[in-house]
Amino acid sequence: MAKLVPENHPALHAIAEEITQEEIENGTVAKLVKDMRAALKSYNVEGFVAVAIAAPQIGVAKRLFLVEDQSEDRDSLPLLIAINPKIIKSSKRTHVVGEGCLSVPEHYGMVRRAKNVTLRALDEHGVEYERGAGGLLAQIFQHETDHLDGTLFIDRAEEVIHKSEMDHDTKREANHE
Repeated sequence: MAKLVPENHPALHAIAEEITQEEIENGTVAKLVKDMRAALKSYNVEGFVAVAIAAPQIGVAKRLFLVEDQSEDRDSLPLLIAINPKIIKSSKRTHVVGEGCLSVPEHYGMVRRAKNVTLRALDEHGVEYERGAGGLLAQIFQHETDHLDGTLFIDRAEEVIHKSEMDHDTKREANHE
């Protein structure tokens, strides 16, 4: 089973490669999605819920992420696979939001993100789609796209704190991507 790689892993700091149509057709992407899903489900840090993962987080520098909310209220986010995603539109309005990351398990930070974005990507069958998003989903799209460009949330954060400094209510509200 694929495992989450540590924060200093080279795949987390490199620009990920585009996925080819052949990789979609020959099962490479299906296996990668399966491995990413297993790693996402295995994330177990008390008080934190995993909601998304990018291929570099399991050491594979490919342009792929998936959204799959692991919380008990799974209706809040769509199940989504994004191959070769690009944010094609971002709102000028921004806000500072709390973020955590599967790859930086000991820290949490406040990051400035666009309130709304539009993502263009391929699904697991290689079919192009566009998806607009606001709120948490827009934040996830930006966070995961950053992973594909070798950027971690701590590189963007206006403030980073160690999880031991967080209170119980803040932990409960935190999502990890």
